[in-house]
Amino acid sequence: MTSRTHLRLIVLYVTVGALLLVLMGRLWTMQVLEGRHYRQVAADNRTRDIVVPAVRGMILDDQGRPLVRNRTALVVSVDRTVLMRQKDRGRGVLTRLAGVLGSSYDDLTRKTRLCGPGIKRPCWPGSPYQPIPVDDKVDAKRALQIMERQEDFPGVTAQVQAVRDYPRPGGANAAQTLGYLQPITQEELDKRKGLKVTGYSGVDLIGRDGLEAAYDADLRGVPGFRKVLVDSQGRVTGTAQEKAATPGGNLVTSIDGGVQGAAERAVQDAVKSARSQGKHADSGAAVVMDVQTGHVVALASYPTYDPSIWTGGISQDQYDALLGKKKGEPLISRATQGQFAPGSTFKVSSVSAAVSDGYDLHGTYACPGSYNVGSRAFRNFEGESHGDMSLHQALVVSCDTVFYKFAYEEWLRDGGTKPKKNPSDPMVAMARQWGFGKRTGIDLPSESSGRLPDRAWKTAYWNATKKADCKAAKDGYPDIEQSDPSRAAYLKAVAAENCAEGYVWRAGDAANFSVGQGDVLSTPLQLTRAYAALANGGRLVVPRIGQAIVRADGSVVRRVPDPPAGKLPVDPKVLKYIRGGLAGVTKSGTAAGAFNGFDFKKVDVAGKTGTAEVYGKDDTSWFASFAPVDNPRYAVVVMVSQGGQGANTAAPAVRQIYEAMYGLGKGGKPMVGKDGRLPSELPRPQAALDPASAPSAGPSAKPSAKPSDGPDRANDPAGAALPTVGPSPQSGTSGRKPGAGGAP
Repeated sequence: MTSRTHLRLIVLYVTVGALLLVLMGRLWTMQVLEGRHYRQVAADNRTRDIVVPAVRGMILDDQGRPLVRNRTALVVSVDRTVLMRQKDRGRGVLTRLAGVLGSSYDDLTRKTRLCGPGIKRPCWPGSPYQPIPVDDKVDAKRALQIMERQEDFPGVTAQVQAVRDYPRPGGANAAQTLGYLQPITQEELDKRKGLKVTGYSGVDLIGRDGLEAAYDADLRGVPGFRKVLVDSQGRVTGTAQEKAATPGGNLVTSIDGGVQGAAERAVQDAVKSARSQGKHADSGAAVVMDVQTGHVVALASYPTYDPSIWTGGISQDQYDALLGKKKGEPLISRATQGQFAPGSTFKVSSVSAAVSDGYDLHGTYACPGSYNVGSRAFRNFEGESHGDMSLHQALVVSCDTVFYKFAYEEWLRDGGTKPKKNPSDPMVAMARQWGFGKRTGIDLPSESSGRLPDRAWKTAYWNATKKADCKAAKDGYPDIEQSDPSRAAYLKAVAAENCAEGYVWRAGDAANFSVGQGDVLSTPLQLTRAYAALANGGRLVVPRIGQAIVRADGSVVRRVPDPPAGKLPVDPKVLKYIRGGLAGVTKSGTAAGAFNGFDFKKVDVAGKTGTAEVYGKDDTSWFASFAPVDNPRYAVVVMVSQGGQGANTAAPAVRQIYEAMYGLGKGGKPMVGKDGRLPSELPRPQAALDPASAPSAGPSAKPSAKPSDGPDRANDPAGAALPTVGPSPQSGTSGRKPGAGGAP
């Protein structure tokens, strides 16, 4: 052996020895220093963490009947992340899945794509890292095909889950009040770092509107988790660790299903009646409130929609219909978000303002057919003259000119077009005290504030619209002039006036304000609250729908507190006087025809008609009321947009609601007790509908039997539906006629 060969062998031995030392060192590091870490990695390769969805609580009416509950369903979901990692980006899996589900590859592709600009529904608006439900009406046979051939369907799961169900007790729909659920977005997930989520469960579905949004934290519950053992193909072989989910609470509301259903039918009938008389009648609302507590008994809005439309996804056409004007924007609650000129129902505030400003409560006032406000004549409804009368009679016959006189004289005392330093504006100040022009504070999202125009508002509005008004004053309205020259001329004159002095609080503004016209806007809920304050002696209650969060056994988790009521700065004698005037409206006044033959001995109703003029549209029909007169319990308000006179459309609807509540008429059964009250004790959820624990569900969970689709199945697991899209509406409908006179 040569010396060179010997040297090479030595180098080889040293190299091999060094490599062995490195290998032994690495093994020692991995097994000793980092042994715990790699043992965990190995364990993770044979385990999967599964989030167990929490039971989402039911929403109950005041008698414990579910307005929203849950039903079981077999849901097939697709993990988009897993599909995107495959060579064909999941095309093969979706093609095979479509064959099993009786669908098509294109249909599944649309459902699993992410929503974004230019993407039509169906699409997935939630987190891209969550499994996406593609079918919630799968039978057990098809689900078993998927789960027993997991190697053919990587990233696909079939789980027994729960979706929202709407049983409609008493015919109650209440879609806008109940709200809907929607998948949690990635942005929301990022804000909840550390929160475990799963595909189609109560964890990643959150309330987007209505009570579902307002009480989302109470209804959602807390998810549990399960660590399962899996084999190399992802099949579950056992359970390593488990923690049960904490179910959400059931929300007991003040809504009465029977009264809610009656209110919805009354508004729908009023709309149909108005349309039969040639009116457009495009929307309506009804509110029933306990005047003593502020608890809302019914909140109806028309047009409405079926809330189950959100369950299992929503198409682009369905979504467009909810927000589109063609179907009347049914997603908007006209009761809390619709804003309309209140007309003569507003006079309860104006009477108290006039008396507070020094006018004699028991005085006599002229009611001519018209009254000159400056150089312009403001007319009574249809120009009718009633002679001299008291304020009581002015309310009964709804005389406008009495209020025009009050408003004009107050405007003059404030300095007219050149106001004094601190004008009192008593009508505006009093209306603000009655709660107009601001949100009531009801426990629902997206409530509108209405509008109380004053000097500051006029200045701000002028600054925002001056440029457009000045352009219109110069160029006119050529498009309108072709079809309606007189209207175009009128609009041009208004634009010229607004361009020059649109910031000035004019006499006409004050006069219109006094009868709830011009730029005044109110929601039906605001008006109901005002009439509740009139009825209860001056307490401005805060409306509430939620009463308590209860468990399935009826035990109370927490009560929803009633916020402290405000106080009207009105002498109780004045409120009593106004109540007396309104009591005459239904017997000998503007609503006497609507209440002809009504059984006042069983329930004495007081109220006020309102017919608000809106330029270019039919009048808005109102009737605001409370009952019984001697011991008020409820305030009921109905509004029909473009419904015509209040006496012809809204008043009969209010009568219909009272008759349903008190069981008047042939064969009627009262919905209220002998003392005229609804249940005061919290109900226990109906036993057959109590939610059970959430169903076991995992990547390879197998359904043991076909679930029942029936809503009355005992121990039905409570979960959450899968809506896909839908923003909360932010504004309602409004309209005004510049310089329009009021009407009863």
